[in-house]
Amino acid sequence: MLGAAVLAPIGILIPLAVVLRPEVTVPALSEGATVSPEAVSRMEIATNGNTAEAQVRLDGAPVPFEHGDGWIRLAGPAPAAGPHKVEIEVPGSPAVLPSGTVTRSFTVDVTPPGLVVEPVAAVHAQVPAAVRGQVTDAHSVLVHGKPAQVGPDGRFAAMVPGQVSEVVVEARDGAGNVAAHKVPVAIRHPGMRAVHMSALAWSSPALREPVMRMAAEKLIDTVQLDVKDESGEIGYLSEVPLAKEIQATRDHYDARATVDELHKAGVRVVARVVAFRDPILAEASWGNGNRDRVVQKADGQPWTGGYGKYAFTNFADPSVRQYNVDIAEEAAALGFDDILYDYVRRPDGKLGEMRFPGLKVSPEQSIADFVGETQPKVRAHGAVLGASVFGIAATRPEQIAQDIRLLAKHSDYVAPMVYPSHWGPGEYQVADPESQPFDITQRSLADFERLTAEGDGQTVVIPWLQAFSLKRTYGAEEVRAQIKAAEAVGIKSFLLWNAACKYDAAGLRPG
Repeated sequence: MLGAAVLAPIGILIPLAVVLRPEVTVPALSEGATVSPEAVSRMEIATNGNTAEAQVRLDGAPVPFEHGDGWIRLAGPAPAAGPHKVEIEVPGSPAVLPSGTVTRSFTVDVTPPGLVVEPVAAVHAQVPAAVRGQVTDAHSVLVHGKPAQVGPDGRFAAMVPGQVSEVVVEARDGAGNVAAHKVPVAIRHPGMRAVHMSALAWSSPALREPVMRMAAEKLIDTVQLDVKDESGEIGYLSEVPLAKEIQATRDHYDARATVDELHKAGVRVVARVVAFRDPILAEASWGNGNRDRVVQKADGQPWTGGYGKYAFTNFADPSVRQYNVDIAEEAAALGFDDILYDYVRRPDGKLGEMRFPGLKVSPEQSIADFVGETQPKVRAHGAVLGASVFGIAATRPEQIAQDIRLLAKHSDYVAPMVYPSHWGPGEYQVADPESQPFDITQRSLADFERLTAEGDGQTVVIPWLQAFSLKRTYGAEEVRAQIKAAEAVGIKSFLLWNAACKYDAAGLRPG
C-alpha cells in the first residue's frame, strides 16, 4: 500500500511519515567545538520527538534536563573545564519505533582572554578620548559598546566621547568567555581664575559690573555663580520637580541668558551647588513626614550643631542625593561649564551624636559615591565636576567625611578651602597662618596635590583662596601671596572667595 507501512508483529497500518525516527539537532554546538560553561547551560536541543521521554547523558552519566514543546536544555551544574561528550536520545512514538539520537564531543574552556587596558589620558571636555590596550586569545573587543579593530599583535585602539566618565572594555574569546575592565576617563580641566558670586550679588549691577570689568581686563576668566546656596535657595526658576514642590526656586537671574552672556564675553561659568546644607529641603521634609532626609541627633530630633534646627540634609538618603544630582544635571544642561559641589560632607561635630538613616557604608565612602553618581550625569552635557573640601580634609578626613583620595576618583577637580584665617597656629609647622598666607597656602596645597595624585593621578587641585578679612585685613598683597604660593606647587588656577562678592583687582595679574 502506497503511503503506509505494515508493522508485521502487530498488524497495524501506520503512515510512513510517522515511522521516521525523530529529528534531534543541537544548532549551537558543532562537533569538536570549544565553549564556555555558560554556553553549555544555554545550549538548546531541538527535536520533533517526545521530549518528556528523552534520555540525556553527559560523559556517559544521565543528567537532569528541562524540556518543552520541541526543545530540551541541560538543567544540571555546568560542566567543568576539559573535554566532554553529550548524548541525547529521543524515543519514537509509539515506543517500538526507532529513536532519534545525536552525539557531540566538545571542550569546555573557562579561561577568559587576556585583557590589558592602558590608563586613558585626560582630555578636554567634549574632545574624544583614546582607549588603547592589548588582548590575547580574544575573538572580539568591544569599547563602550562598539567593536574595536584588533591588530595581529592583539593591540586595539578606539575613540570614545569625552563626555563619558567611565568606559567598559570587553574582550570575548571563541568559547564565549569574557574579560571586562572599567576604565575612568578624566577630563583635563582648562584651568580658571575665578571669583565667587552669589545669586543676589549677580542680580546687583553694583556688584556684577566690577566683575565683568575684571573679566574684560583678563584679570579673571571664570565666574563662579551660585545655583543652590547655603540657605537652600536656587537662584533661578528651576524646573526640578522637588525644588518647585518645596518652593526653593527664586528669580534672581535667568540661568540660560546669564550663561550665554558670559560665554559671549569669553568667560567660563561655574555652578556652585551647595549639596547637604539645605534648610529649605530639610524643614519641608521634616514637616511632610520624610524625616529620613534630615540628619538627626541620637534622640531622633533634627541635628543642629550651631547651624540651625534644619541645617543639614542626610547624604545617605536616596531622595536627597537625587535632588542634588537633578539640580547639578539641570545646571549642566543649561550650559554651565563646571558643577562645583560645596558642603558635600557631613556636619562637623561628634559623629556619635548624629544619625544618618540608611547609611550602610562609612560616611567618607558614601560622600564619594554620591559624587561618583553625579559625574556621568553632568559629563553627558559636557560639564566637569568639582568638589569643594575643607582644608583639614587632607589630614583629618573623618571629621567631615571628605576623603581626598576617594573624592579624586570621582571628580575632575578638588577645590580645597585653604583660607589662612581658618588654620590654627602650628598647622603645617606655620606659627601664625593668617599672618603667613604664602607659607600655609603652599604647604597645605602640596599635601592636596599628593593626595589627589594618590587617588587617581589625573584629578587636579583648584584652591579656594581668601579674599576677605577676619582678624587682619586681607588686601591685594595677601591675595597675591596666596596665588604665588599655589603657583609654587604647580597650580595656576584659583577661586577667590568673598561672601560680600567685592574684590580688589590690585592683587590680580592679566592672564
